[in-house]
Amino acid sequence: MSTITFVKENKQVIAANGANLREKALQNNVDIYKLRGKLVNCGGYGQCGTCIVEIVEGTENLSPKTPFEQKRLKKKPDNYRLACQTLVNGPVSVKTKP
Repeated sequence: MSTITFVKENKQVIAANGANLREKALQNNVDIYKLRGKLVNCGGYGQCGTCIVEIVEGTENLSPKTPFEQKRLKKKPDNYRLACQTLVNGPVSVKTKP
């Protein structure tokens, strides 16, 4: 089991290892989308790039970046991820809507 801490929301969520970060956020009423993302998100298929989060701690406990993430986030800091493409395998702290 892993703990996901959503920093801005001051919320901790327990997740099974391998859980999808976007799914766990949505299941626990953590809003990861800015206005544009709320209107045009792709539903978690990794196509739109609107579910960007900042990993504050625990980067080593996440799945490797997918090729789509590498392309979409190449001008962003290394600790930015797409929540829909990120699998959690240990404790992690996340900032939504960076």
